[in-house]
Amino acid sequence: MDAALDEARAAAARGEVPVGAVLVGPEGRIVARAGNRTRELSDPTAHAETLAIRAACAALQTERLPDYDLYVTLEPCPMCAAVISFARIRRLYYGASDPKSGGTAHGARVFSHPQCHHVPEIYDGIAAAEAEALLKSFFSKKR
Repeated sequence: MDAALDEARAAAARGEVPVGAVLVGPEGRIVARAGNRTRELSDPTAHAETLAIRAACAALQTERLPDYDLYVTLEPCPMCAAVISFARIRRLYYGASDPKSGGTAHGARVFSHPQCHHVPEIYDGIAAAEAEALLKSFFSKKR
């Protein structure tokens, strides 16, 4: 999660919402990392989770990552939860919960729908205080 927090801090430094993600392979090595880049890329889908999954799939030349774990600093939104399911991510670890826009424990709860073909193991609250502090600091400067 420390590497994901580093990506979140880098995203904040670029003026992006501070969310970071890293994808870890079966041998415990980080295979992809990303922070939000929606503004930089003018792409509403450029969330940290999606960018990390895209990078890993491109590097490994596969569309599925069943032996990989995703660490992200914020509860994934519904779009990212769907991508996580499509990629067949083994485990999802996330920090801060997102009652407003989350898609796993809040809101759409993508993984609980019968149409969801794959549900990762989910572990929440990992380094949540630090992830929340990054987000609160970022948004307090915007207001």
